Amino acid sequence: MHRRLAWRGLQGIAAVLALLLAQTAGACAPRPELPSAADLHESQVLYLPTPHRVVEAMLRLARLRPGDVLYDLGSGDGRIPVAAAAIYGIRAVGIELDARLVEEARCRARAAGVAHLVEFRQADLFQSELREASVVTLFLFPEMNRRLAPKLRGELRPGSRVVSHRFDMGDWPPERSIEAEGRPLFLWTIPPPGR
Repeated sequence: MHRRLAWRGLQGIAAVLALLLAQTAGACAPRPELPSAADLHESQVLYLPTPHRVVEAMLRLARLRPGDVLYDLGSGDGRIPVAAAAIYGIRAVGIELDARLVEEARCRARAAGVAHLVEFRQADLFQSELREASVVTLFLFPEMNRRLAPKLRGELRPGSRVVSHRFDMGDWPPERSIEAEGRPLFLWTIPPPGR
């Protein structure tokens, strides 16, 4: 039975997310003995987990469909890629600088039974290749979003979607914005070349 069908009896994606994270919380706590690359960049990067209902809204806003490949930039504990794989059955990649969070995310993917669909990379998102993605999600500070916008427009294929939690992309206006749990979410679709 496809994993998506197994979840139909629950009250929505937020319930699934809460269940996934509760099931893996003890076994997947960050391991402090692992070195953290984020320590080198702590003035630029702050880990703030996205609430479950906001994850739900981001995935809906992205209009996920079969065949999509989701990249989550600054993936933290992996909740967005794990949810995308568990609920929508799509492949997902998380890119995160902090080695402890990458290890925790991998543990969560194994515990949720989606490790075959999800990959977590310890990497700098500005140095990472994004061309495979058809959907990109992010929750980064405004200055990082502005720096990232040209990379997204340059590397993603036309029709790819970008969803940002809380912050826009400066002078690149979103095509749609909504609010979830009092937090703004923004959507962009990569236009054809020359537009």
